[in-house]
Amino acid sequence: MISAVSCTKLEEEPLGSRFVAKTGVVTVAELGSVYSVLNGFSDQSNVYALQEHTTDEMMGPTRGTDWGDFGTWRKLHQHTWDPFHNQINGSWDQLNTGIYRATQVIGKSTDNQIKAEASFLRAFFMFQVVDLFGQQPFRELTDSPETNPKVFTRAQATEMIIKDLEFAEATLGVGTPGKANKAAAQALLAKVYLNKAVYTAPSVGGPFTFAKADMDKAIDYTNRITGKSLTSAYFNNFAPENSTLSSELIFVIPNEEGAAIGNVQNRFRMTLHYNQTPGGWNGFTTLADFYKSFEPNDQRIGGSFPGLTDKIGLKSGFLVGQQFGPNNTPLKDRSGNPLVFTENANLLFSTENQGIRVIKYIPKPNATNTNIIEQAGNDYVFLRFADVLLMKAEAILRGGTNPQGQSALAIVNGVRSTRGATPLATLTEVSLLAERGRELYWEGWRRNDQIRFGRFNEPVDQRSTKSDPTRTLFPIPQRAVDTNPNLKQNPGY
Repeated sequence: MISAVSCTKLEEEPLGSRFVAKTGVVTVAELGSVYSVLNGFSDQSNVYALQEHTTDEMMGPTRGTDWGDFGTWRKLHQHTWDPFHNQINGSWDQLNTGIYRATQVIGKSTDNQIKAEASFLRAFFMFQVVDLFGQQPFRELTDSPETNPKVFTRAQATEMIIKDLEFAEATLGVGTPGKANKAAAQALLAKVYLNKAVYTAPSVGGPFTFAKADMDKAIDYTNRITGKSLTSAYFNNFAPENSTLSSELIFVIPNEEGAAIGNVQNRFRMTLHYNQTPGGWNGFTTLADFYKSFEPNDQRIGGSFPGLTDKIGLKSGFLVGQQFGPNNTPLKDRSGNPLVFTENANLLFSTENQGIRVIKYIPKPNATNTNIIEQAGNDYVFLRFADVLLMKAEAILRGGTNPQGQSALAIVNGVRSTRGATPLATLTEVSLLAERGRELYWEGWRRNDQIRFGRFNEPVDQRSTKSDPTRTLFPIPQRAVDTNPNLKQNPGY
């Protein structure tokens, strides 16, 4: 549908990392074709899967004949993927398509606003490539289609990202969260500087040395973000009306009821049981240890949500125990037994009721409370203010200087207080990583965080041994290596 309405004049031929393009006058539709690549992030596969299934907060158990999918989800959680993995191939194509389209717009446009939006989007996609793959193929607008794309190292690509974002920050206005804007550029710049030690490390997997100058830069960019504050009711950040209920949103896919382009439904259907309202695909779960890291009064753990639970029985957050439907009716599984979600699940074989389900985005019941509105207006969130605050706290903890004077502990406790959690007495890297997990779970940042804190390779439930440090990077898809000799396979593959 997006391809049909974009009417893009860009003609592309993705061949792993090789693209052919025809030049012409930039149109609004061409810029729209760059934005449209973001919609793929709201799917359960590809980039989202690589960033979440590989961590301690998500897994996809096989349930009989359901969710086997040739082991695609299991291999991610168990860190046993290879250069032929379908999600790795899909992520590479998706991200490089976005970079290619943005580069075409930047190279052809004479409008600074369009160039700045495209520069932000190129940086956003390239950040993911650098984070996931560690090298970046790149073709200039003037390059011959017969020339193999050059390849930037991780450090070189990081510098290009920074330049794109600096131009975007200097050019863009306050704008709205649904488009590239100044605060989004500032938030992503803070994230780049926070991760720069990872992206410039001499060896894959660390150890990482966090330079004070980089931490100072991260703090500076977080301090530049104004007009945002923590939302008092946590799940309003993900509610059908979050564009007005949330005071945190910085960069999102904007969705309007009846015309939703970001697939927010995916986030609850991929985890809910078939017999719940709305009906789900009975797929992904969180891990019991992650669930147990929350205090009972922490509102981020979820519970009854007004206008949802009282109408169709569904709660927000983590779903454990007996599940209910409309009119508070206890639900049953497909065999007629009580639908009781257990805390534990087995990655290789689970029954239909095993595993803790997660509802981050809130469905909107229909007028008769018998189902939901299929295309509700929940904006799909990429960047929000709580993340900015926790990045600032981390940069201070790692030795950066905050001109505004707050301590890292005070910032984190400010977040915890708003969420109903008790204050921490001290702050360590371990406790800060745990806090980022509790605040940002299932939002696509956990792998990035775990790598930076040196915890990505540690054993978790259903992965009993420590994985090799080379697993902090994914392999370049083999077909991309085969078509571009400038690409070199990552260590360990």
